[in-house]
Amino acid sequence: MSLKPNEGMKTMKTDMAGGGVVIAVMSALRALGVRARVTGLVAAAENMPSGSSMRPGDVITHYGGTTSEVLNTDAEGRLVLADALAYADARLDPDAVVDVATLTGAAKVALGLKHAALFASDDALAGELTRAGTAAGEPVWRLPLVEDYRAAIDSDVADINNIGRGGYGGGSITAALFLREFTGDRPWAHLDIAGPGRSTSEDGEITRGATGYGARLLLDWLTA
Repeated sequence: MSLKPNEGMKTMKTDMAGGGVVIAVMSALRALGVRARVTGLVAAAENMPSGSSMRPGDVITHYGGTTSEVLNTDAEGRLVLADALAYADARLDPDAVVDVATLTGAAKVALGLKHAALFASDDALAGELTRAGTAAGEPVWRLPLVEDYRAAIDSDVADINNIGRGGYGGGSITAALFLREFTGDRPWAHLDIAGPGRSTSEDGEITRGATGYGARLLLDWLTA
Protein backbone atom coordinates (compact mmCIF):
# COMPACT_ATOMS: atom_id res chain seq x y z
CA MET A 1 0.00 0.00 0.00
CA SER A 2 1.32 3.40 -1.00
CA LEU A 3 -0.12 5.65 1.69
CA LYS A 4 -0.08 9.41 2.04
CA PRO A 5 1.08 10.96 5.31
CA ASN A 6 -1.76 11.67 7.71
CA GLU A 7 -1.98 15.38 6.87
CA GLY A 8 -2.16 14.58 3.18
CA MET A 9 -5.16 12.31 3.70
CA LYS A 10 -7.30 14.91 5.45
CA THR A 11 -8.08 16.81 2.26
CA MET A 12 -8.88 13.72 0.23
CA LYS A 13 -12.60 14.41 0.57
CA THR A 14 -12.04 16.80 -2.33
CA ASP A 15 -10.21 14.21 -4.41
CA MET A 16 -13.55 13.64 -6.14
CA ALA A 17 -13.56 17.24 -7.40
CA GLY A 18 -13.30 16.14 -11.03
CA GLY A 19 -16.38 13.94 -10.72
CA GLY A 20 -18.18 16.78 -8.94
CA VAL A 21 -17.36 19.12 -11.81
CA VAL A 22 -18.79 16.65 -14.34
CA ILE A 23 -22.03 16.36 -12.37
CA ALA A 24 -22.24 20.15 -12.02
CA VAL A 25 -21.73 20.68 -15.74
CA MET A 26 -24.34 18.09 -16.69
CA SER A 27 -26.87 19.63 -14.30
CA ALA A 28 -26.55 23.08 -15.91
CA LEU A 29 -26.57 22.25 -19.62
CA ARG A 30 -30.32 22.43 -20.13
CA ALA A 31 -30.75 25.71 -18.26
CA LEU A 32 -28.00 27.26 -20.36
CA GLY A 33 -29.53 26.04 -23.60
CA VAL A 34 -26.53 23.99 -24.72
CA ARG A 35 -27.42 22.32 -28.02
CA ALA A 36 -24.46 19.98 -28.28
CA ARG A 37 -24.83 16.34 -27.29
CA VAL A 38 -22.84 15.95 -24.08
CA THR A 39 -22.26 12.71 -22.20
CA GLY A 40 -20.76 12.88 -18.73
CA LEU A 41 -18.91 9.94 -17.20
CA VAL A 42 -17.98 9.83 -13.52
CA ALA A 43 -15.27 7.28 -12.85
CA ALA A 44 -15.71 6.31 -9.21
CA ALA A 45 -14.38 3.52 -7.01
CA GLU A 46 -13.91 2.77 -3.34
CA ASN A 47 -10.41 3.64 -2.17
CA MET A 48 -10.22 1.61 1.04
CA PRO A 49 -7.87 -1.34 1.54
CA SER A 50 -9.39 -4.80 1.76
CA GLY A 51 -8.46 -8.39 1.14
CA SER A 52 -9.15 -7.93 -2.57
CA SER A 53 -7.35 -4.59 -2.96
CA MET A 54 -4.65 -4.11 -5.55
CA ARG A 55 -1.07 -4.16 -4.30
CA PRO A 56 2.19 -2.70 -5.60
CA GLY A 57 3.37 -4.98 -8.37
CA ASP A 58 -0.10 -6.16 -9.41
CA VAL A 59 -1.13 -6.09 -13.07
CA ILE A 60 -4.69 -5.02 -13.81
CA THR A 61 -6.67 -5.16 -17.04
CA HIS A 62 -8.58 -2.07 -18.12
CA TYR A 63 -11.73 -1.74 -20.18
CA GLY A 64 -10.70 -2.67 -23.69
CA GLY A 65 -7.86 -4.95 -22.64
CA THR A 66 -4.88 -2.65 -21.98
CA THR A 67 -2.90 -3.82 -18.94
CA SER A 68 -1.25 -1.66 -16.28
CA GLU A 69 1.41 -2.58 -13.78
CA VAL A 70 0.57 -0.89 -10.48
CA LEU A 71 3.81 0.58 -9.20
CA ASN A 72 2.07 2.98 -6.83
CA THR A 73 -1.38 2.29 -5.40
CA ASP A 74 -1.82 5.99 -4.54
CA ALA A 75 -1.82 6.73 -8.28
CA GLU A 76 -5.21 5.05 -8.33
CA GLY A 77 -7.31 7.83 -9.83
CA ARG A 78 -5.73 7.47 -13.24
CA LEU A 79 -6.45 3.74 -13.24
CA VAL A 80 -10.18 4.34 -12.84
CA LEU A 81 -10.17 7.33 -15.18
CA ALA A 82 -8.44 5.24 -17.83
CA ASP A 83 -11.42 2.87 -17.89
CA ALA A 84 -13.81 5.78 -18.44
CA LEU A 85 -11.68 7.16 -21.27
CA ALA A 86 -11.45 3.76 -22.94
CA TYR A 87 -15.21 3.30 -22.59
CA ALA A 88 -15.89 6.72 -24.10
CA ASP A 89 -13.65 6.00 -27.06
CA ALA A 90 -15.09 2.53 -27.71
CA ARG A 91 -18.78 3.07 -27.01
CA LEU A 92 -19.75 6.74 -27.33
CA ASP A 93 -18.03 7.82 -30.58
CA PRO A 94 -17.45 11.38 -29.32
CA ASP A 95 -16.14 14.26 -31.45
CA ALA A 96 -13.86 15.17 -28.55
CA VAL A 97 -13.06 13.88 -25.07
CA VAL A 98 -12.23 16.17 -22.14
CA ASP A 99 -11.39 14.78 -18.72
CA VAL A 100 -11.01 16.72 -15.48
CA ALA A 101 -9.35 15.36 -12.35
CA THR A 102 -7.31 16.28 -9.29
CA LEU A 103 -4.70 14.00 -10.73
CA THR A 104 -1.19 14.97 -9.63
CA GLY A 105 0.62 16.88 -6.93
CA ALA A 106 3.17 17.66 -9.63
CA ALA A 107 0.69 19.95 -11.40
CA LYS A 108 0.17 21.82 -8.13
CA VAL A 109 3.93 22.20 -7.69
CA ALA A 110 4.34 23.46 -11.25
CA LEU A 111 1.43 25.91 -11.41
CA GLY A 112 0.34 26.62 -7.86
CA LEU A 113 -3.25 27.14 -6.78
CA LYS A 114 -4.61 29.47 -9.46
CA HIS A 115 -4.05 27.62 -12.73
CA ALA A 116 -5.03 24.16 -13.92
CA ALA A 117 -2.66 22.19 -16.11
CA LEU A 118 -3.95 21.54 -19.60
CA PHE A 119 -2.72 18.71 -21.79
CA ALA A 120 -4.17 18.15 -25.24
CA SER A 121 -3.64 16.03 -28.30
CA ASP A 122 -5.34 18.64 -30.49
CA ASP A 123 -4.24 22.26 -30.82
CA ALA A 124 -7.69 23.56 -31.75
CA LEU A 125 -9.30 21.93 -28.71
CA ALA A 126 -6.52 23.28 -26.49
CA GLY A 127 -7.14 26.77 -27.84
CA GLU A 128 -10.88 26.56 -27.23
CA LEU A 129 -10.43 25.42 -23.64
CA THR A 130 -7.77 28.05 -22.95
CA ARG A 131 -10.07 30.80 -24.21
CA ALA A 132 -12.98 29.41 -22.20
CA GLY A 133 -10.87 29.28 -19.06
CA THR A 134 -9.80 32.88 -19.45
CA ALA A 135 -13.37 34.04 -20.06
CA ALA A 136 -14.71 32.04 -17.10
CA GLY A 137 -12.03 33.13 -14.64
CA GLU A 138 -10.61 29.61 -14.46
CA PRO A 139 -7.29 29.94 -16.29
CA VAL A 140 -5.32 26.99 -17.59
CA TRP A 141 -1.71 26.65 -18.70
CA ARG A 142 -0.90 24.18 -21.41
CA LEU A 143 1.90 21.75 -20.62
CA PRO A 144 3.57 19.54 -23.22
CA LEU A 145 3.02 15.86 -23.87
CA VAL A 146 6.75 15.18 -24.10
CA GLU A 147 7.22 12.14 -26.30
CA ASP A 148 10.66 11.43 -24.85
CA TYR A 149 8.97 10.88 -21.47
CA ARG A 150 6.76 8.09 -22.82
CA ALA A 151 9.45 5.57 -21.89
CA ALA A 152 8.86 6.46 -18.22
CA ILE A 153 5.61 4.47 -18.23
CA ASP A 154 7.01 1.38 -19.94
CA SER A 155 6.57 -1.87 -18.03
CA ASP A 156 8.35 -5.21 -18.20
CA VAL A 157 5.21 -7.17 -17.38
CA ALA A 158 2.30 -5.08 -18.74
CA ASP A 159 1.48 -2.64 -21.52
CA ILE A 160 2.25 0.35 -19.27
CA ASN A 161 2.85 1.22 -15.63
CA ASN A 162 0.79 3.68 -13.63
CA ILE A 163 3.52 6.04 -12.41
CA GLY A 164 6.61 7.30 -14.20
CA ARG A 165 9.83 5.48 -13.43
CA GLY A 166 12.71 7.47 -11.95
CA GLY A 167 14.97 9.68 -13.99
CA TYR A 168 12.30 11.51 -15.97
CA GLY A 169 10.50 13.77 -13.50
CA GLY A 170 7.48 15.59 -14.90
CA GLY A 171 4.92 13.69 -12.87
CA SER A 172 1.94 15.51 -14.35
CA ILE A 173 3.28 14.90 -17.87
CA THR A 174 3.80 11.17 -17.39
CA ALA A 175 0.32 10.93 -15.85
CA ALA A 176 -1.14 12.64 -18.91
CA LEU A 177 0.82 10.30 -21.18
CA PHE A 178 -0.68 7.39 -19.26
CA LEU A 179 -4.21 8.68 -19.86
CA ARG A 180 -3.50 9.31 -23.54
CA GLU A 181 -3.02 5.57 -24.03
CA PHE A 182 -6.80 5.14 -23.56
CA THR A 183 -8.16 7.92 -25.76
CA GLY A 184 -7.78 6.40 -29.22
CA ASP A 185 -7.09 8.90 -31.99
CA ARG A 186 -9.78 11.36 -30.95
CA PRO A 187 -9.19 14.99 -29.99
CA TRP A 188 -8.61 14.77 -26.25
CA ALA A 189 -7.80 17.19 -23.47
CA HIS A 190 -6.92 16.57 -19.84
CA LEU A 191 -7.44 19.19 -17.13
CA ASP A 192 -5.38 18.51 -14.01
CA ILE A 193 -7.08 20.60 -11.32
CA ALA A 194 -5.08 19.37 -8.33
CA GLY A 195 -3.98 22.93 -7.50
CA PRO A 196 -7.13 25.04 -7.94
CA GLY A 197 -9.61 22.26 -7.09
CA ARG A 198 -9.49 23.12 -3.40
CA SER A 199 -8.76 26.29 -1.46
CA THR A 200 -7.40 26.70 2.06
CA SER A 201 -8.90 30.19 2.51
CA GLU A 202 -11.56 32.62 1.35
CA ASP A 203 -10.42 34.33 -1.83
CA GLY A 204 -12.74 36.55 -3.85
CA GLU A 205 -15.65 34.41 -5.04
CA ILE A 206 -13.89 31.25 -3.83
CA THR A 207 -14.88 29.84 -0.46
CA ARG A 208 -12.66 27.68 1.68
CA GLY A 209 -12.75 24.04 0.63
CA ALA A 210 -13.79 22.63 -2.73
CA THR A 211 -13.90 25.28 -5.46
CA GLY A 212 -15.70 23.54 -8.32
CA TYR A 213 -12.86 24.67 -10.56
CA GLY A 214 -13.50 23.58 -14.11
CA ALA A 215 -17.30 23.75 -14.13
CA ARG A 216 -17.46 27.35 -15.37
CA LEU A 217 -14.67 26.69 -17.87
CA LEU A 218 -16.42 23.68 -19.40
CA LEU A 219 -19.82 25.38 -19.44
CA ASP A 220 -18.34 28.42 -21.19
CA TRP A 221 -16.77 26.10 -23.76
CA LEU A 222 -19.97 24.12 -24.34
CA THR A 223 -22.24 27.16 -24.58
CA ALA A 224 -19.87 28.68 -27.15
